[in-house]
Amino acid sequence: MFRLLPLFLFASLSLFAGEHYARVEPWERVTLKAAASGTILEANTSLEGKMIDRARVIHIDDRIDRKELENARRSRELIGQTLELTRKMLPGLQESWKRQAGYYKRMRTLSTASQTQKDQAYQAMVSAENQYLSTKEKVLNLQKSLLDLDNRIATLTDRIAKKNITLSNRYLYKLMVRRGEYATPGLPLAVVEDLSRAKLVLYLAPEELAPAREGGHLWIEGKKSDFAFSKIWRVTDEKYLSSYRAEIELPAGRYPFSSLVKVELR
Repeated sequence: MFRLLPLFLFASLSLFAGEHYARVEPWERVTLKAAASGTILEANTSLEGKMIDRARVIHIDDRIDRKELENARRSRELIGQTLELTRKMLPGLQESWKRQAGYYKRMRTLSTASQTQKDQAYQAMVSAENQYLSTKEKVLNLQKSLLDLDNRIATLTDRIAKKNITLSNRYLYKLMVRRGEYATPGLPLAVVEDLSRAKLVLYLAPEELAPAREGGHLWIEGKKSDFAFSKIWRVTDEKYLSSYRAEIELPAGRYPFSSLVKVELR
């Protein structure tokens, strides 16, 4: 307690004088959450604390999904073949309908044709028309089935992707699940950071807002810098009620992550 008190007073005086100590933080930190349910088959804890480049860190059971996807793709192939054959039937059926219609038109004007012959010609025309229209309806139903299967394939592909958590150019800070656990939608899986850039987070007093927004010079570690505030909040922070959050974007590697950096606004 006695050692912390002088440090607290120093920090307060530094803040009043326009001096801040900010921690170098990753540009972004996100918590990945499960988007699909299933048993966790793999949680690669050996990758914690490392930069990951195209590696799977979590695998949720997707065996049934992959089998369904295989069947859906095969069904689509078969329905596609059936659709192609059915389409080939349409021109012939349409031509048969036209011929039956022409025959009936000639038959109904013949005085020598009996009513029975005329009725038979009419029935043949109607039958040919119905067969053509029925086949055309089948084509439309097959097209709809293909659309349904496309949606099913897209859904399964998306679900499988969500069950295989792969990181690319990201830092795996922490895995929050282990092999054998059961994941449900919304369950936190991992904490991931973007180290391609860095940022300093400051909390400005009200009297510092105007100079900060007007582009006042920033001195970092006692040296004048070319950096400027990338963000300045317009409302006070929910934790530091009398201060305004501000961020300074930095290139990666300029200062070590997690180190404390002295920032002055002059």
